[in-house]
Amino acid sequence: MRKVITYGTYDLFHQGHFNLLKRAKALGDYLIVGVTTDNFDLERGKLNVCNNVMERIEAVRATGLADQIIIEEYIGQKIDDIQKFGVDIFAIGSDWDGKFDYLREFCKVVYLPRTEGISSTMLREETRKTIRIGVIGTGSIARRFVEESHFVNSTIITTAFNPDIEACRAFCCAMNVDYPCNSWSEFIKNIDAAYVASPHLTHYDYTKELLKAGKHVICETPFVFSKQEAEELYELAQRNNLILMVALKTAYCPAFNHLITLLKSGVIGDIVDINASVTTLLEEDSQKLDPQQGGGSMNENSCFPLLPIIRLLGTGYLNITFYSKMKNGVDVYTKGIVQYPNSIAAFQVGLGVKSEGNMVVSGTKGYVYVPAPWWKTDYFEVRYEDQNRNRKFFYPYDGEGLRYEIKEFISAVLGSASPFVKLSKTEIITIAMIQEQYIKDKSKVIVIS
Repeated sequence: MRKVITYGTYDLFHQGHFNLLKRAKALGDYLIVGVTTDNFDLERGKLNVCNNVMERIEAVRATGLADQIIIEEYIGQKIDDIQKFGVDIFAIGSDWDGKFDYLREFCKVVYLPRTEGISSTMLREETRKTIRIGVIGTGSIARRFVEESHFVNSTIITTAFNPDIEACRAFCCAMNVDYPCNSWSEFIKNIDAAYVASPHLTHYDYTKELLKAGKHVICETPFVFSKQEAEELYELAQRNNLILMVALKTAYCPAFNHLITLLKSGVIGDIVDINASVTTLLEEDSQKLDPQQGGGSMNENSCFPLLPIIRLLGTGYLNITFYSKMKNGVDVYTKGIVQYPNSIAAFQVGLGVKSEGNMVVSGTKGYVYVPAPWWKTDYFEVRYEDQNRNRKFFYPYDGEGLRYEIKEFISAVLGSASPFVKLSKTEIITIAMIQEQYIKDKSKVIVIS
């Protein structure tokens, strides 16, 4: 019996896929089809796969051509599968010509002709509209957003807005954005959605005006500094049937989401403690240390360590106490202690103090260690008393990591995904409430010299 194996994503299954499977089947007596997992697609940079792995497997099964369906999870698996299943022929589309010649050491390699005039990429382009995004603010994070947007289909940056038109022109020239703008009406006219990356204290006003104008919004962190403002903006978005998301990039990254899933499944038992740090050393003249612009480590960084605390322990904390080192009217370092009914959490944020930027989640059966910088990690470890049970997990983290949040935003705007699966409104509002509590309730802040 001659065994044939082939692999693919099989997204938006079409006639070209069917023809390729039929040609592969004709090469032998038994056809094994490998379907890539969602994680493996992310690792290979495929951010716009429409169907999940189970839907893609069912589409392959429905053809009746596959004698066996397996899933492809990692680089190098093809060699393992060929040896494991005793494969005689590896078959793949001719657009990969030469790419898999290294497999000739293990079996015959055949490049099959593709069906001209159809592909999943073409179907996605035909069925999805392009979302025109305007950028408000022209700083470094806005530059990274534009660069990362190129990796997400259905996305085009059409314009940038800054009251300082010269700064806006320089930004657009550097980032190849066609239309620099300091006229609000012109800006609104040329967009479907906006990314708000302006100074912190302007986020509320810009987001509100955009929602009133009927535009979807993804707002950079920190979102807003009060529970009332956050609730008001979400109510406005819901009333106008618009997407409002917060660009807290860690929330949308593969490693973080799999970490949350593992921990909620009980791999380390009941969570008793979380400790996370995010600190940076800045020049003293940085606007992030300017009290007039909403500067300070709590305003700038606290949303990051609060994210895993709230995602894992919930929004129903009992009490929170802050310890801060102040300089020139802002906190250059703050430690927060958050008390829950059955657990406790601590976080450290700094703009003038440096600490190890790792995260440790402690449980009744073991603990998780996420190395620095944990908020953009591609790796973490689950550790136990018996070290033989320890496991290491590796996930993709491509570029600046912003492409994952952009993908979630575009998917939500196009109606193919909920904007609140990985970061809920309640969680965002709770983060804003904690930041407001720090700003307004000084009885909770213990100043250290």
